[in-house]
Amino acid sequence: MKPAVFCWSGGKDSALCYHKILQAKDFDVKYLLTTISGQFRRISMHGVREELLDIQARSLGLPVKKIYVNEGTNAEYEKKMRHVLLDFKAQGIEHVIFGDIFLEDLRKYREENLAKVGMQAVFPLWKHNTRTLLEEFISLKFKTVICCTNDAFLGEEWVGRIIDDKFIANLPENIDPCGENGEYHTFCFDGPIFKTPINISVGEKIYKPLVLNTTNDCDLPSSQTKGFWFCEL
Repeated sequence: MKPAVFCWSGGKDSALCYHKILQAKDFDVKYLLTTISGQFRRISMHGVREELLDIQARSLGLPVKKIYVNEGTNAEYEKKMRHVLLDFKAQGIEHVIFGDIFLEDLRKYREENLAKVGMQAVFPLWKHNTRTLLEEFISLKFKTVICCTNDAFLGEEWVGRIIDDKFIANLPENIDPCGENGEYHTFCFDGPIFKTPINISVGEKIYKPLVLNTTNDCDLPSSQTKGFWFCEL
């Protein structure tokens, strides 16, 4: 198997993608790679506490490499990412795995940045039907909670919901089932890839107005976005 790094967000797409990697047995994942807000110590865009990321990594049995961003600019992100990627390459790792599904611009951005350091991107979920993926995720007994919503698509009442068959049935028609356009983000706390479930409870819901300096590490928000709802886990 080829050694690889897994770009891990902590959410459902990452979890399902990693499950598929384990089943295919083409890659040996050596590290998780996650971008963290240096100021808030939370997973970028998802707003999940760093401590929960650490618990996920322990349950997966993998070390996690964190990229701390403070300015929130592309230049900062790309500089720090390059440094980390070169370190991975020095260890003989040439592949980075992503859970992206159909955002062409984001895929191109990732591939171009990896090409600069002589590495390759792998997209196991690419162009799969997102409703089918979400149904598969549920059928595999994964459990995930919505930790963030983009207010251009989903409101406060969606934050803190567990994704299940009822969630799919109630989802508005203009929302991609997997939230691939940045409609929502999740935190996965149980499933076949974890050695033990992660105990969570949903706490306070918090609204954060849009800050325009975001990195290309995440889906860019809609022009109608005024802010994001988060829930404390």
